[in-house]
Amino acid sequence: MTVSHGFGGRRRPPRSDLPPGQYDAGREWPVLTAEVTPHLDPQRWTMSVDGLVDTPTTWSWDEMHALPQSDYEGPIHCVTTWSKFGMTWSGVSVDVLLDAVGVQDEAAYVLATSTTGYTTNLPLEHLRGGQAWIAWTADGKPLTREHGGPVRLLVPHLYFWKSAKWVTRLTLLEHDQQGFWEVNGYHDLGDPWREQRYQGD
Repeated sequence: MTVSHGFGGRRRPPRSDLPPGQYDAGREWPVLTAEVTPHLDPQRWTMSVDGLVDTPTTWSWDEMHALPQSDYEGPIHCVTTWSKFGMTWSGVSVDVLLDAVGVQDEAAYVLATSTTGYTTNLPLEHLRGGQAWIAWTADGKPLTREHGGPVRLLVPHLYFWKSAKWVTRLTLLEHDQQGFWEVNGYHDLGDPWREQRYQGD
């Protein structure tokens, strides 16, 4: 894992909206990754939704930007104990993609895949109802490569490893299939308010 310089910023007094075991990173946004940061050409990037859907679909960069867009305003929480507040993200709600492909009744889980091959698993219910986005801007600026740009999955109510960087595919499944960190001992859900960092938490 690569960690940016200055990761251990000065910790701030706890706040009431801070999950247990977390600290407020303030203006810092630490960079962590388990793999080499790729160079992606947005015009060659695609987003696919497949698996247990009626119409598997792949969108180009331009086609994604033509879909209805929405914002998320709020915090993100990393399993390494930092939280960042007051962020604004923009992109397309995962709901828009799911409505377009038609979710089959058997679908209960999603495996998110990045262009690097990284994967992470999530219950489908945690991607619906305005809880998740395919995002390409953060705080009004294009998402940088180090933070998953040009596009990453954003699931802000779960620990941030669930928000797969450089996302390119969502596969709907009947049964749960663990991703990279989950196979290596991280929790299958990752709820920061329940401190679900590792299997068994």
